[in-house]
Amino acid sequence: MKAFASDNYAGAHPEVLAAVAEANAGHVVAYGDDPVTARMHEVVREHFGPDALAFPVFNGTAANVLSIRAVCRPWEAVLTPASSHLHVDEAGAPERLTGNKLLTVPTPDGRLAPEDVAGCRVRIGDEHAVQPRLVSIANATELGTVYDVAATRALADAAHAHDMLLHVDGARLANAAASAGATLGELTTGAGVDVVSLGLTKNGALGAEAVVLLRPELAEGFAWLRKQHAQLASKMRFLSAQVVALLEGDLWRRNAQHANAMAQRLAAAVAGIDGIAISRPVQANAVFAVLPREQAERAREHAPFYTWDEATGEVRWMCAWDTTPEDVDAFAAALRASEVAVGG
Repeated sequence: MKAFASDNYAGAHPEVLAAVAEANAGHVVAYGDDPVTARMHEVVREHFGPDALAFPVFNGTAANVLSIRAVCRPWEAVLTPASSHLHVDEAGAPERLTGNKLLTVPTPDGRLAPEDVAGCRVRIGDEHAVQPRLVSIANATELGTVYDVAATRALADAAHAHDMLLHVDGARLANAAASAGATLGELTTGAGVDVVSLGLTKNGALGAEAVVLLRPELAEGFAWLRKQHAQLASKMRFLSAQVVALLEGDLWRRNAQHANAMAQRLAAAVAGIDGIAISRPVQANAVFAVLPREQAERAREHAPFYTWDEATGEVRWMCAWDTTPEDVDAFAAALRASEVAVGG
């Protein structure tokens, strides 16, 4: 049985692997001056608009760090939910590598509201206090919730009204767009977003992300920032080929829609099992549930997954582009069997 621990457990999509193999032919100029990377820039602009500038990097941590570095000076701060990946799961990399302080806001569902932006605007002009500059959200969030176009626009408007910018950690942007019934551009550029960490790996890439700057003036010096942060790929065609494979057609959306549908199927399948309670809205490809610890441990014998909150027994089940209906049904059966075993 496949794992339900993370969509990072899934392999690369065959179409992505085929694109990488095709890009492997012959010699081309290194560091991005190649035909595949040129096509990547065209494809990104088709999605995000004519002013979008894409910079492939190796992983999401780098994409987030470089997004902050692109827009913030050392004395400026980043507003983000207390549950955000940026705050919880980057091992302090944003603060260590950028020098910028993170200002965190507790939220019930992982989403910031426009009033949270105004709330962070204190001691403006005070040289003893950091100055808020960037709002950073994840879409979809770490709690599986999604900002639709209207919610993203409201947050962007609030940020811009206070001379701040909006960054989207888009590790699961495809899942968010599929959930919201929007295009990638509608959910970012069209909604007022300024910078995107474009996630691809969780959606079927072999290992590729990109920083997408949606305002050209933000790109000044960015090429050097990427180099200094050890993210300039010499054989960039292989990163670019993955971007093209996912974005040139509808593979990004097909993969995301499928993963989201499998999460809905899983939530429905476990809804009637005694002792299991779905604890959060299922909006993208994550299912959160609370169940007895012994039941969870028995179920892990069939498929790995993580405990999200040790205190409450809340767990997270992630579906991926390659999760099948049979995988979901077998996992639900394992959970049902574990309930019977625990109950017995």
